[in-house]
Amino acid sequence: MTLSTQFITMLSMIGMGALFGAMFDTYQRFLNRPKRKQWLVFINDLLFWIIQAVAIFYTLFLVNNGELRFYIFLALLCGFAAYQSILKGIYQHLLELLINTIIAVYNFIKRTLYLIIYKPILSLIQLVVIIVLSIGRGLLALVKVVSKVLVFILKVIFVPVQRILLIIWKLLPKGIKKTVEKLYNKTAGNFNKIWNYFNKWIDKWKKRKE
Repeated sequence: MTLSTQFITMLSMIGMGALFGAMFDTYQRFLNRPKRKQWLVFINDLLFWIIQAVAIFYTLFLVNNGELRFYIFLALLCGFAAYQSILKGIYQHLLELLINTIIAVYNFIKRTLYLIIYKPILSLIQLVVIIVLSIGRGLLALVKVVSKVLVFILKVIFVPVQRILLIIWKLLPKGIKKTVEKLYNKTAGNFNKIWNYFNKWIDKWKKRKE
């Protein structure tokens, strides 16, 4: 391994040590350990350490084909220590600023969509419902008024016509009255027969269905 390769390896491992510290703080920030179940925390920790080990080894493979040296572990430790002493406070401040910015942007977009899309659509639906209900109530009131008027007109017309027909019926000869009564009774009897036949047919159909 040449000196230049060793120097690049040292710098890379110092950088990976610092990056590991930053990733560890980020992981701790989002994990929220007190509110997580222990088995879930264990799985997350295991995955985190595996990912970090793979990332460090991959970086080492790129710079020196994966050759391990004692100073590599020292470089990782120096990078982590440098992050803890110099960069940790700055990184955590920037991380919180980024999180708060993302939350603020999300809330702004959510509020904007609510005001521009959701609220107008909801107001339009409410307006349509109010219009439909108003039209329905108006039509119902109109039907009630029209029905009352028709009932009144029918009463006004029916009562005189009924009296006139009674007077005419009284003035008719007895022979015509008997003929009309026979015709009425015959028609009523035929109608009753038809109605009874219809009821019997319905009863048979119900029994077959059961």
